[in-house]
Amino acid sequence: MYTLIHPFILILVFLVPSLQTQAPNPTPPSNNTQEKYWKTGVARAVITPRENIWMSGFAAREKPSEGTLQDLWVKALALEDAEGTKALFISTDLIGFSRELSKAVCDRIQRNHLLKRENIILSSSHTHSGPVVNKNLYDIYPPFDDRMKRQIEDNLELLEDQILKCAGDAFEQMGPSTLSSGVGIARFAVNRRNNQESEVLYSSDLAGPSDHTVPVIKVSAPDGGIKAILFGYACHATVLGITQWSGDYPGFSQQKLEKSFPGSTALFFSGCGADQNALPRASVPLARQYGGELAEAVKCVLEEPMKDLAPYLSSHYREIEILFSNPLSTDALQEIASQAPPWQQRWAQKLIHKMESGEKLPRSYPFYPIQSWKLGDQLLIALGGEVVVDYAIKLRKTWGDELFIAAYANDVMAYIPSVRVLKEGGYEGDTSMRAYGQPSTWSPEIEEKILVEVGRQISLLNNHSKEE
Repeated sequence: MYTLIHPFILILVFLVPSLQTQAPNPTPPSNNTQEKYWKTGVARAVITPRENIWMSGFAAREKPSEGTLQDLWVKALALEDAEGTKALFISTDLIGFSRELSKAVCDRIQRNHLLKRENIILSSSHTHSGPVVNKNLYDIYPPFDDRMKRQIEDNLELLEDQILKCAGDAFEQMGPSTLSSGVGIARFAVNRRNNQESEVLYSSDLAGPSDHTVPVIKVSAPDGGIKAILFGYACHATVLGITQWSGDYPGFSQQKLEKSFPGSTALFFSGCGADQNALPRASVPLARQYGGELAEAVKCVLEEPMKDLAPYLSSHYREIEILFSNPLSTDALQEIASQAPPWQQRWAQKLIHKMESGEKLPRSYPFYPIQSWKLGDQLLIALGGEVVVDYAIKLRKTWGDELFIAAYANDVMAYIPSVRVLKEGGYEGDTSMRAYGQPSTWSPEIEEKILVEVGRQISLLNNHSKEE
């Protein structure tokens, strides 16, 4: 038996679904119902010097570089949150940014990409196998002739342009992303103030504080693939003292991660490891070993559940004034100028000349940079200088174990000792200031001023308020 269907009904059966899929929505979804997400872009560029120029970090070197073990890199992670706030994290295989280089780079980034200063972090791995970039460390090197000075200046100009291009490339690659964070552990950092290198290999009881945490931020594409891995560790990049360009153990770590996660870019930042070394050291196999250990710690974090970070960024940046202690007497300087190692003699002679010519020595450093980001609910602090481990320990005790801290950021003008290290003296608390050309040690107020400013910024971020 057959049932006749009116032709008009058939028309409606086929037409109604079509009308439903094509009809416009008369009420567009509000901002509250739209999906919110991060946008990120990643880029990198080789910054290995084109000439064999003088290498940074060690006073004992007697000749310029002699080739390349690993290329040096600048890497950029560009971010944009759900409200359109843009930011940029730059990582580099460099000894550190001077204030002059940092200001020049940030000024250009701000103009080119309309970023606020608080939304730019310039970090360095503090490798001691990169080029000389800062005049504030000149006294530890032999006096440069005109040709050497020209090489360093030419490379610095090229470096600035390379960083700017890398930043621009990152912003051009922006696309939807998710961010997540986690913390791992690697135990090769050793407090070098409290342990003799010759005894570390067989010691079962290492002394002194260390920070073995491995902070990790993962940047993922919509398909789940890893776009970028931002990670840190608190340990000097001084495993290698050879005359070949190298990122030291952080360079090997980044290489291994990028090989393990094809298509990703790994960006390293150095934590509060100014008094920490990877020990034993002084060989390429050891640098590769430590880099591998760190990469495995990061991979462990990436393979475990991580904390999702909501697409909201808030930030603060401030430069504070830190006082120096009273300078040494002329007699004390004369003694250093005649009996100390050559690089300290050069420092003392310069100070004596300034004092005899009537020049006033600076009583403070007015530009110490402290910066804070909050990515979702993940706090990231960026501190200038070579910061000792006590700061990380005290900040985490106050603000929580999941606080991420990058040192060697924005301006590396000197070591940043704690009150404890200042009292103990030694290289980190005393003579390192001579390497940086500073007139004396820091005043004991340094620790409190830094901790107070970090606390002020974290409170502002946590309260979702803006600095006046």
